[in-house]
Amino acid sequence: MNAPFKLRPYQQEAVDATLSHFRKSDDSAVIVLPTGAGKSLVIAELARLARRRILVLTHVKELVEQNHAKYQSYGLTGGIFSAGLKRKDHRHQVTFASVQSVSANLDQFRDEYSLVIIDECHRVSGDETSQYQRIIERLRQQNDTLKVLGLTATPYRLAMGWIYRYHYRGFVRGSDEEQDKPFQHCIYELPLSYMISRGYLTKPEMVNVAVAHYDFSALAQDRFGEYAEKDVNQLLNKHKRVTRAIIEQVMELAIERRGVMIFAATVDHAREITGYLPEHQTALVTGATDLRDRDLLIQRFKQRQLKYLVNVSVLTTGFDAPHVDFIAILRPTQSVSLYQQIVGRGLRLDEGKQDCLVMDYAGNSVNLHHPEVGEPKPNPDSEPVQVFCPGCGFANIFWGKTDGDGHVVEHYGRRCQGLLAPADGDGARLQQCDYRFRFKACPHCGGENDIAARHCHQCQKAIIDPDDQLRDALKLKDAMVIRCAGITLGAGGSKLKITYHGEDGEELSESFDFSKSPQRHIFNKLYGRRFANGQAPKAFGRAEEVLEIQALLPAPDFVIARKQKHYWQVQERIFDYQGCYRKANEA
Repeated sequence: MNAPFKLRPYQQEAVDATLSHFRKSDDSAVIVLPTGAGKSLVIAELARLARRRILVLTHVKELVEQNHAKYQSYGLTGGIFSAGLKRKDHRHQVTFASVQSVSANLDQFRDEYSLVIIDECHRVSGDETSQYQRIIERLRQQNDTLKVLGLTATPYRLAMGWIYRYHYRGFVRGSDEEQDKPFQHCIYELPLSYMISRGYLTKPEMVNVAVAHYDFSALAQDRFGEYAEKDVNQLLNKHKRVTRAIIEQVMELAIERRGVMIFAATVDHAREITGYLPEHQTALVTGATDLRDRDLLIQRFKQRQLKYLVNVSVLTTGFDAPHVDFIAILRPTQSVSLYQQIVGRGLRLDEGKQDCLVMDYAGNSVNLHHPEVGEPKPNPDSEPVQVFCPGCGFANIFWGKTDGDGHVVEHYGRRCQGLLAPADGDGARLQQCDYRFRFKACPHCGGENDIAARHCHQCQKAIIDPDDQLRDALKLKDAMVIRCAGITLGAGGSKLKITYHGEDGEELSESFDFSKSPQRHIFNKLYGRRFANGQAPKAFGRAEEVLEIQALLPAPDFVIARKQKHYWQVQERIFDYQGCYRKANEA
């Protein structure tokens, strides 16, 4: 049997990980390999090893053709089922297909398939009515042990976060509220930095923009973090000089470059950009470009007859031009996945290519090597930080802040992501560590829950919504609610006094007598577990101990008190608030 390609070590490891996983489980799985790592070779090898029918799905005809060609290079024959390629053949053991064509012809897929491989699987949503899910459901009717494998360079979706739940290195992705993921397990992953440092990919040269750039920060985003085309066009129309200045710099920097890809924000924007570039060296490709014209323009660019290729959201996947060594990003996006796909167009190796210049004129500020998108980035100066779990010792990676010495001073993690073997063993599934850095205490049983929980995971009873607490208190004449901007402490003997400061100068106070066990217990329940963001929970025995490290004591977001005869009695302290009310010092 002809085998023209020798797998790289990591490609063989990905194949081995797949075989090992599916020998012991039918759970869906994901392989994460950076753009340019050769996912099509991994797919071809898995298909070559298969003994039963396999369906390989992807969303663009270019990838269908590319994956099919790699398989055929082994001297094997596979079918293509793609309207875009004008072929609908599913008679062979292995079929390479577009998801759109299969979804539109489900009645033709009545055979029993053992495995579905999905290339660019970050496009799979959890929606049961989506094209991918309807195909999987149909094939499961013929085979209830159907295996589903996804491959992607970017395993996350906007508004969802990570597309899988469990990672083979022993941690979980997402919070309690995010159980439904398109895939269960990540079984193999290779970081971009590994590929670059070992010479498998070209180094991206990320350069700070020295000329004018766009400011999209004032535009409203939808729930996926994207912007309305009309709003973007209105902003860009006011800054035509900025666009001209940007393109002048692009052309100046491109003198020593071979191939330049420019990613525009809208079709109107792309046309404007194209107008500033040399006509005989430039092509414009949009979703409305005739397919034959598009293929011709792309071919001319790949043959280096054209130097500049301007596009709008159409050449982020399934496009391979190794000579590209300059990426200019003139469009905003909150999608780390899309950003990585864009930059990935310039990272393939090519003879004589030293690096790929990446100029971001839209202020996207994406860290290619740390795409921590399980939770939204809390603020611009957040960075990935390592936080050890006091419960199991797992080294979590959360968004956070560090001091000048690199010590973590604040982080935004909620629950430990470590996976633990169950006590009874016997091959039972690993369980997520139950330690919570931030939590909502159940008023009924005291159990710690995710801060977004509506029902206690221990006693199943409803947990009072903080918004309801605040709303009810604000209606009462004898209640005071303050947005807490900070706390100060004072001690006298065994008593610790906490003063809560409202943003408008209001104050509420309460005292804890550490000589009395019940009051000491209440204080430690409120503050001991939250001390230093839960990184180092403490059980304080004396008031003086709290004063010594008071800077690490967290302040609640809201404090609710009720009027007594001559003073206000603090009744509720709301920590880690997420809701409709504004917190202190927020706009």
